[in-house]
Amino acid sequence: MSRDEKFWHIEEHFHSKDPKASRKDRKLASSKDRSKFKKSDQDQLKKRSDRKTAQDFDHLKLGRVLAITPEGILVSSNGIEYFCSLKGSLKQEKNRLKNLVAVGDFVRFEEKGTTQGCIAKVEPRRSILSRADNLSRNKEQLIAVNIDQVLITASVVSPPLKPFLVDRYIIASQKGNMEPIILINKIDLFQNPPPGIDREELEEERILFEEFVKTYRALGVTVIPISIQTGEGIEDLKKAMQGKTSVFSGQSGVGKSSLINLVTGSMLATGNVVQRTGKGSHTTTTTHLVPMEEGGFCIDTPGIKSFGIWDLQKEDVAAYFSEIVSLSSHCKYPDCAHINEPHCAVKQAAAENKISPLRFASYCALLASVSQEHKQR
Repeated sequence: MSRDEKFWHIEEHFHSKDPKASRKDRKLASSKDRSKFKKSDQDQLKKRSDRKTAQDFDHLKLGRVLAITPEGILVSSNGIEYFCSLKGSLKQEKNRLKNLVAVGDFVRFEEKGTTQGCIAKVEPRRSILSRADNLSRNKEQLIAVNIDQVLITASVVSPPLKPFLVDRYIIASQKGNMEPIILINKIDLFQNPPPGIDREELEEERILFEEFVKTYRALGVTVIPISIQTGEGIEDLKKAMQGKTSVFSGQSGVGKSSLINLVTGSMLATGNVVQRTGKGSHTTTTTHLVPMEEGGFCIDTPGIKSFGIWDLQKEDVAAYFSEIVSLSSHCKYPDCAHINEPHCAVKQAAAENKISPLRFASYCALLASVSQEHKQR
């Protein structure tokens, strides 16, 4: 076949094809091509989608959530406060959050008048303090976000010190990318106890307090004993809060709101411990972000009776007790839980007071609690 005849046959073959059929063949081939589902390609598509989504919200106002109230979500933007609602598209998002917005969130919102708005987007969070929802345990309840440190507020005598609750807050702080700082309020009550506290009970509380401070400072955790009545520890607290965003958390009646009033000059409601039960009364009903004159912010949170750590697995509990981790390699069994197993180096160290009995008891209680919580889910 000559060169011209060869090209003529190629041209005839090309033009004899049905264009519609060719398009159909290409569509079919494309549908069977799995390469477009590669992770790398999907990542690129997601990045392009994220960039487009970010551009969609660029024209909206940026603000920070100060409080969540019955009137709406209070957002501050350029010195102006807006009461905002949530856009419908946000409410439709399927996730395990009990609340979609928390105090401390940075949000994009549309203005709906001089003091009204509608939140369309929640910016990514750098830190989260949350707990398991008390009712279902299957939802994460956000307490505060985008904060630097958790001021775990406890007290002595009224109400008494609860190391187990403090440890739960420490773990939640570390899980959420925040530094835990322990405040022990009302230390003046050792000198001036309230009515109904006998000498023996007071001495037991003092011994617990001293052991607690020694133990947690040895672990590298900042512990600040405080008295609002005498002023002890207040300057140390102000120094620790300067230039930081801090959240006060702890059980009811320990004096969180009183401490915030003292260090910020604000006028949050305060309450007293119920003498009949020795438990605190709830005075803070909503969470507020309060600015500080020296720079930074602080957040007051409602007092709680219990604190369920969100998404804590039984096998992960020991990792939050550094003294247990360092000894566990000497246990006979590699998967030792340090509860009932024989030849356990951790139990032996606890029996010989080589590790704090307070911390070991807290570990055992938390492990039992997490196991029970997972059974209920």
